[in-house]
Amino acid sequence: MRTFTAIIEKAEEGGYFAYCPEVQGANGQGETIEECCEDLKLAIQLVLEELREEAISKLSSSVICKEIIVA
Repeated sequence: MRTFTAIIEKAEEGGYFAYCPEVQGANGQGETIEECCEDLKLAIQLVLEELREEAISKLSSSVICKEIIVA
């Protein structure tokens, strides 16, 4: 379990926009701050999964790949 930062701003067209400075490309939006944060949370998960899959796909078959949990 890891903690990330949500930078939240009011959107000009209404609602909120947020991004995570630790995860490039992860942003969210919503009508409420809560919706915005949930959308950002999903975006962070998707970006990290994509980065993981991309990195693993480039590994040679001779390496050992194990999952670890950071609390």
